[in-house]
Amino acid sequence: MAKCSYCGSTIVLGGRKNGELRFCNARCEENGVFLALADQLPADLVQKQVQAIHAGLCPKCGGNGPVDVYISHRIWSIVILTSWQSRPQICCHSCGIKAKVYDTIFSLLLGWWGIPHGILITPVQIGRNIYGIFQNPDPLRPSQQLEKMVKIFLAKQVVAEQNKTAAPPA
Repeated sequence: MAKCSYCGSTIVLGGRKNGELRFCNARCEENGVFLALADQLPADLVQKQVQAIHAGLCPKCGGNGPVDVYISHRIWSIVILTSWQSRPQICCHSCGIKAKVYDTIFSLLLGWWGIPHGILITPVQIGRNIYGIFQNPDPLRPSQQLEKMVKIFLAKQVVAEQNKTAAPPA
């Protein structure tokens, strides 16, 4: 199965393709545009920022880290309309587990009601969350996913600064 070039989630059905890159949804595709620029950033700048985030406080609850990327999965369905997504979040272990539990309950309640995808994908999303509760990033060092998300964040900042300086004065 294919993996999302942005968030790293496994793409079960569907997804989006942009050149050689594959994405699980439109949001990941939008963020994935910055991947090429992100790879051109100075490695020492990226590593400094990654270490600061990993050792810092959780952006969700303000608690102690380590902070890393945790991905929760959810699905909702209504008859013939089904939507499923993987939601990467930068947070502490506790917040990551809470998100997976919340999305499992959400999927249990709202995922089954679509034919055929709701019935097929709901157990997959629930299983991914349960598996993810027991498979967590190494607390001693930042994950590659965190590094990728930090690179993309820095690339967005570079583009915003370029757009700001290139904009004509009003």
